[in-house]
Amino acid sequence: MTDRYFGEVAAPDGVAIFYQVDGEQDRPWIILSNSLATDMRLWEPMMAPLTEHFRVLRYDTRGHGKSGGAKPPYDLQMMTGDVLALMDNLGIERADFMGISLGGMTGLELAISHPERINRLICCDARSDAPDGYKAIWDGNIARLEEGGLAAVCEPTLERWFTEDFLKDDANLDKLAIVRSMVLGTTRDGYVGVARCLQGLDILPRLGGVNCPTLFVVGESDPAASVAVMEDMKDKTSNAEIVILKNAAHISNLEQPQAFNAGVMAFLTS
Repeated sequence: MTDRYFGEVAAPDGVAIFYQVDGEQDRPWIILSNSLATDMRLWEPMMAPLTEHFRVLRYDTRGHGKSGGAKPPYDLQMMTGDVLALMDNLGIERADFMGISLGGMTGLELAISHPERINRLICCDARSDAPDGYKAIWDGNIARLEEGGLAAVCEPTLERWFTEDFLKDDANLDKLAIVRSMVLGTTRDGYVGVARCLQGLDILPRLGGVNCPTLFVVGESDPAASVAVMEDMKDKTSNAEIVILKNAAHISNLEQPQAFNAGVMAFLTS
């Protein structure tokens, strides 16, 4: 039976995490986790192929979309606690997990700290460490936010997320309008909380603890999680492969949805 429903689950600290479930009840679960400054709409281009094979759980990160907020800072233990609360409430013992950027980092932490809950992992356009230059990006963005609100960080964010050709193509105006609405719909606490979380990334030395089958996906022009960075992560992970998407930057699933879906579904259905 095909099903769709919405709800909220209380995180360990009481924050309400908003979620949506799509797909037939007898199919295996996959959980989708979005990036900083987006919400579950990020995954719309993936829903048709995914629901052919899976029961799909999407959720809005705390401080994003329709989820409640909490005062910063956040950390990955908090992010994984939100996912585990969703899984426990919905009776999900194990699931595949796919995340982009922050969501990919959350998936890595789950696979290391709670391997009994994750079947397969897809980690997209994500880092596992925070060198000084990366930390400085978030200091700068938080300063802009404090001075001018989310509007002050919106356009610079899109310039990092997408290639110049994609931004200039009028065919992408509607898609970019949705992305802008996601960025502007993020709360101040949600943005700052996640930014501080990203500054504390320390997964790289522990990547050998990811033992589930893992797919890394990266846009070839991603400035934050480069091909070299993600190839190194793949090499440090015991059972991993990588897909590199041409003509894509950081939000590669929106920039190249067909190539993204082809790589992901080949991994999930193999």
